Amino acid sequence: MRALLNRWRRWLWRQMLYRMVFGEKDPLGRSLPHTRIAPSTCIEGEAGLELGDHVFIGQFNFLDAAAGLRIGEGVQITNFVNIVTHSSHRSLRLLGRTYANYKGKIPGYVRAPVEIGAYSFIGPHSTIEAGSCIGKGVVVCAHSRVRGSVADFAIVTGSPARAVGDVRHADARLLEQYPELAEHYRAWAGELPQPTTKAPD
Repeated sequence: MRALLNRWRRWLWRQMLYRMVFGEKDPLGRSLPHTRIAPSTCIEGEAGLELGDHVFIGQFNFLDAAAGLRIGEGVQITNFVNIVTHSSHRSLRLLGRTYANYKGKIPGYVRAPVEIGAYSFIGPHSTIEAGSCIGKGVVVCAHSRVRGSVADFAIVTGSPARAVGDVRHADARLLEQYPELAEHYRAWAGELPQPTTKAPD
């Protein structure tokens, strides 16, 4: 009997807390029928979140959209990702106990929007810092910390993240195998990747 109750408990928990459901709306009320956001993802400042369609945002992420967060079409944000548009740790150290009641411009406080370009992939346990601009088609590898700009189609890894490759090398090889998909790729990328003899990424 206990095993049956545990199975029911796990089933109910999945239905209520972890079920991914298609269909979201952006702040202007436009329908995003293919976008999914896991219910365990925390979004602060949701009014500042601008989503494209075909976006997937997985479990246990923290998205701070208070200063503006634009997530382009087809972006995948995996699990345990932090995206922040502000940073107050310097201010807290400088002001100590006076931080909460400080009047005027707060010294050391960082507040800047984040943009993630179309069809980019953000690997698990990554952090995207305030003011970052990630281009289209980018792969951010797991456990990376991104600060600043990332060029279109880059593969970045590390803390701080550095470019280590270009997704177009692998994409070109795949499109050689599946040439019927070329127009789908061109529709978001604007161009097709050129074949190369470079070692696989």
